[in-house]
Amino acid sequence: MAATEKKKKKSTGGDWVGYRPKIKVLDCTIRDGGLMNDHDFDEKLVKAIYSACVEAGIDYMEMGYKSSKRIFSPDQFGKWKYCTEETVRSIVGDNDTPLKISVMADAERTDYHEDILPREQSVIDMIRVAAYIHQIPTAIDMVKDAHDKGYETTVNLMAISTVQERELDEALDDLAETEVETVYLVDSFGALYSEQIEYLTRKYLAYAKPAGKEVGIHTHNNQQLGYANTIQAIITGANMLDASFAGLGRGAGNCPVELLIGFLHNPKFRLRPVLKCIRDHINPLKEKLRWGFDIPYMITGHLNQHPRDAMKFNAGEDRSDIVKFYDSMVEEE
Repeated sequence: MAATEKKKKKSTGGDWVGYRPKIKVLDCTIRDGGLMNDHDFDEKLVKAIYSACVEAGIDYMEMGYKSSKRIFSPDQFGKWKYCTEETVRSIVGDNDTPLKISVMADAERTDYHEDILPREQSVIDMIRVAAYIHQIPTAIDMVKDAHDKGYETTVNLMAISTVQERELDEALDDLAETEVETVYLVDSFGALYSEQIEYLTRKYLAYAKPAGKEVGIHTHNNQQLGYANTIQAIITGANMLDASFAGLGRGAGNCPVELLIGFLHNPKFRLRPVLKCIRDHINPLKEKLRWGFDIPYMITGHLNQHPRDAMKFNAGEDRSDIVKFYDSMVEEE
């Protein structure tokens, strides 16, 4: 009996956390990972991730951006920068699956009135508006446009680690009055620690919950805290969770989806399709794209700086001289 009980306890280890039916997982591999290769993924890879998301029971897959071709030339970027209806349907068809499709629309970088079709004409389910704090008025208009067209919506508040608390309170108060369903806490620079994530998640919830809205979390792994910070947000009450296959994302990457679905203990999630996709399609990209934890990304996270300088440094010939990079960043301070 003791051995049986021990075996049972081992097989359900971590169930003390439980799981909330409201929790949803969004895969952002192609969208965030596209920041490492100008959104030029081939269709075979995107199709493989889509199929793996369906098989794994993941709730949403983010295909890329709805960017303005007036601002971003198609000569310089791949098609996942624009996510036209034809492009998305080339992968998902009519998407006769439980998986929902999302795209991201950057405030002031999207011709949303024209490029986002009415929902009944599109296979896309959700529009995620990404906005910096000074772009909140534009974000609110974008949310109204998408909502009126029939889409689910989120607002992802970017670079929150650089925002003054008074400005954040005002933005959250304004968003609580809109039609948006979820407001995302985004650690754009991978600069936040778990106690800050807990504090901010509680703040977001204080505005969101009375208005009937959810809180989401999107982390970066500059200080190897992407997974830990996501867990902290879950425990505090966030129900919309971003993650990516093998953490593939800009710079240090994101919370790995394979870790996240293991933590959630929801029987609807299946790990094997994710691992198979990583083995066959994601791992072969590592040498070329060079995402994931790396000391230059750690330095930018520690300094609460955008990772663009680290990305440039890692693409150079002296990428092994991490002291030189550190000195250059500290001098900028």
